[in-house]
Amino acid sequence: MSSFDERLSKAIERGSRRADERARAERQKALSAEELKSLHTRYRLQLSEHIESCVKQLPNHFPGFQFEILFGDKGWGAACNRDDIGPGREGRRANYFSRFEMTIRPHSELNVVDLAAKGTIRNKEVINRNHYERIQDADLETFRELIDVWVLEYAELFAAKS
Repeated sequence: MSSFDERLSKAIERGSRRADERARAERQKALSAEELKSLHTRYRLQLSEHIESCVKQLPNHFPGFQFEILFGDKGWGAACNRDDIGPGREGRRANYFSRFEMTIRPHSELNVVDLAAKGTIRNKEVINRNHYERIQDADLETFRELIDVWVLEYAELFAAKS
């Protein structure tokens, strides 16, 4: 009978060790989730500042655009928009709306840095772009280059259509 008691005691010890290891692994996982969230916040701040500095230059080259900083549920970044009036169908007056916005979306359980851009010129969507990378693999230089390219692309399209 003592051998059963010994095996029972060892089984209980193994179960306790597994529970401790599982709890330790959960704490490490939670810590890494917090680290990922912190890293996302740091990247978001750096990239949203770059977005603001690039988008803010559009109104300097295209008078009539109004610049705004974006933050909240959709993400952090910047936008500019403008309303124009021009000839429409059958010689009637028409309103035309143009807008460009770019944001870094909020952190999610997907653990990615997500850059989104949308551009409308004279009521027609001309740009709808997304780029994302896992937080731990994110290359900020690639994001900065995309921000530059997408703002330049919108400026070129707007200049060609206005």
